[in-house]
Amino acid sequence: MNRKAKSGPSGKIIGYILLFSITFILSLSLQSCKNRQTSKNESDLLMNQSAPVWAEGREKEMNLTLGFRGIFTATPKAEANLLIAASTVYRVYLNGEYVGSGPARAGHGYFRVDRYNLSDRMQEGENIVAIEVAGYNVNSYYTTDQPSFLQAEAEVDGNVVLHTGEGGNFEATEIRERLQKVERYSFQRPFTEYYRLEEGYDRWRADKNCEISRVKLVQFPPIKLLPRRVDQADFTVLKPVHLFSKGTFTRKTPAQYYKDRSLVNIGEQFKGYAETELEVMPSQRIQELQTTTKNQLNTPYDASTSVELSINEFAILDFGINQTGFIGARIRCTEPTEIWFHFDEMLTDNDVNSKKRMADVNNQVVYELQPGAYTIETFDPYTFKFLKVMVTEGACRLEDVYLREFASPDRTDASFSCSNEKLNRIYDAAKQTYRQNALDIFMDCPSRERAGWLCDSYFSAIMEKEFTGYSKVAHNFYENYALPEKFEFLPEGMIPMCYPADHNDGVFIPNWSLWFIIQVDDYARRGGDRQLVSDLRTRITDLLGYFEKFENEDGLLEKLESWIFVEWSKANSLVQDVNYPTNMLYSAALASAANLYGNKEWQKKSENIQRQIQKQSFNGEFFVDNAVRENGILKVTDQITEVCQYYAFFFNIATPESHPDLWKKIATVFGPDRDETTTFSNVAVANAFIGNYLRMDILSRYKLQPQLLSEIEDYFYYMAERTGTLWENVHNQASCNHGFASYIAHVLYRDMLGISNIDYLNKEIIISFSDINLEYCSGSIPVEDKVISLEWKRKGDNIHYLLKTPAGYKTRIDNNSSVNVIEMSN
Repeated sequence: MNRKAKSGPSGKIIGYILLFSITFILSLSLQSCKNRQTSKNESDLLMNQSAPVWAEGREKEMNLTLGFRGIFTATPKAEANLLIAASTVYRVYLNGEYVGSGPARAGHGYFRVDRYNLSDRMQEGENIVAIEVAGYNVNSYYTTDQPSFLQAEAEVDGNVVLHTGEGGNFEATEIRERLQKVERYSFQRPFTEYYRLEEGYDRWRADKNCEISRVKLVQFPPIKLLPRRVDQADFTVLKPVHLFSKGTFTRKTPAQYYKDRSLVNIGEQFKGYAETELEVMPSQRIQELQTTTKNQLNTPYDASTSVELSINEFAILDFGINQTGFIGARIRCTEPTEIWFHFDEMLTDNDVNSKKRMADVNNQVVYELQPGAYTIETFDPYTFKFLKVMVTEGACRLEDVYLREFASPDRTDASFSCSNEKLNRIYDAAKQTYRQNALDIFMDCPSRERAGWLCDSYFSAIMEKEFTGYSKVAHNFYENYALPEKFEFLPEGMIPMCYPADHNDGVFIPNWSLWFIIQVDDYARRGGDRQLVSDLRTRITDLLGYFEKFENEDGLLEKLESWIFVEWSKANSLVQDVNYPTNMLYSAALASAANLYGNKEWQKKSENIQRQIQKQSFNGEFFVDNAVRENGILKVTDQITEVCQYYAFFFNIATPESHPDLWKKIATVFGPDRDETTTFSNVAVANAFIGNYLRMDILSRYKLQPQLLSEIEDYFYYMAERTGTLWENVHNQASCNHGFASYIAHVLYRDMLGISNIDYLNKEIIISFSDINLEYCSGSIPVEDKVISLEWKRKGDNIHYLLKTPAGYKTRIDNNSSVNVIEMSN
């Protein structure tokens, strides 16, 4: 999310000492969560003989990359596995061939173990394992600021043959080719990548005779390990679809250089290297590289495509849709060459210019190459549709450009198809958006932040269940919140707005913590781990206790602290003193908590808040956003937003029966076609997040599926068409790949296909057909390893359908249409 609040790290020394002690001095625990023992299968994933290690005295050094190498011997048909835990990020090779990247993230003081089966990758005899680990040691929303380490071990036929720590046979070297003192990628993520390479820089990964400059390793006390649980990426290699264009550029000093907060705000609270310490500053140089000529080509890209580039020339490669992963290529150069990889989710003025579209990210990776042949691949993942390759010094031939995908595996038996091609494109975009944002946690975006935001994750968690059949990521997501004893820098009882992350400046979103309760309730209703839900009771009780001190004489929340977030619209400027959408959310959170834990007092409080909102906020025509305290008296303002109306109906403060005139306006006037300058100009328009998504559910709830079909096209097709993913906002000046947006596939399943509800606890499926403008529709939703599939066709006034369900599930048909429904035989 393009959060504007200053939410960055605090660097108090005492905090780092505490953090280090939590990480390395506490005794080894094989618990998956407080009060929860790991199962036997999960315990099998944890390591037995290895220990965490790092370069002596450098475990807190920022952006230090080490390479670890070990050798083991195997025979044909042996069963071999490699287990890895690390702080902060790693990638692993076997005999020079890429294996994977990780780890999956966990709450502070805990580390997840990745397990790789090497059996089909091994060669007979000696095998070389090479693991590169970047220890970032800065606070961010993507990775946590914890001391660096690697813990790894290899097993062959159940026996540990290679491990880190005492008696192990890993050696380590510093990867100096990746510059250390560089800029951060963004306010929310750690460092950019800048390389100085010579031919053969990577020989050490596959050749034991390649000498390395060793660093002394020290062993740390045991750490708390957890199983990964979530699926690994397939790391599929994706190729460009087209060579979009070629051209030239020149260097020109801009009238003024733009410097974002990740460059200028470095200090005790927000960690990184200050400008005066930086070895290079690509964020400034990229502003000097201005395109002079463009030749649009749109020629197909295939395995034989190579691109010759000389100094001040560029080529733009089109990957077809927005993708996320590691940029790779083969490059040949006969003279010293500097090559830039600049990327973005869409073109700006028919060019890649990410600084112009979204200035606060550093979408460039730079390589300085001596003459020779290279295979390069970025260490961290990036998101783009278009990749611009620029040569600023020398010349080179670019071969085999690719992106190694970093996304959750695609379960192909989650599907949707209908007679409206626009809806099909939207569904495909939703699935792509989900996959790129739900690998180990639910992320807002895979680009600028890679952060696990609450509220966003409510919508993503629903899609995990319907796209994959499981709630593995949801389990890890909520477990991460359950793990820490407390959250540093936040008030007692409050939880982080996104996690795992560091919030050293103490900024939090109280609304998002309320969404957390609703999310856990939804997780439980979808068959989530009962023990995990039970473990979260204290956390939720303490959270509601935090809010009690903000309740006014009417029981409404007043003058909340920190960053109150309703949605990306004018609504965010109307949050004090009493914000009614926030109180609508508070009422719903209390009801969810009451449902989870059987607390009748919470339910009573929820009902009282509803009554107070109905009494105070509704002005006879609309629900008003806020009230302010003047001379001790609470006065309702005249400020009205579209999203406030959606909150009211979404959280059952209002219904079409209780507020028929307002409902008529919502159903017939509001929506994608309203011109807010002429129609109800006093009602500020809603945005995609979250107003337009609440609207989708409201229209569905009150059986307006024909209208919903049209609005889905209007709200989302242009996104799917332009990037193949769905966006954070209705405009493109932010992320064009936002996880919550995948929720529209749920709407398609429910309202277009007709799988209205799946009750996972009682194993009941409700099918609801509507009289919508489609000739046919088919789709399937996984349920664990089984599938619910439905297809129907319109024939005159009849709908003929075929439904297949997993064993043990019962079905109820709820026909909302005026047409007859006829079941077809298999």
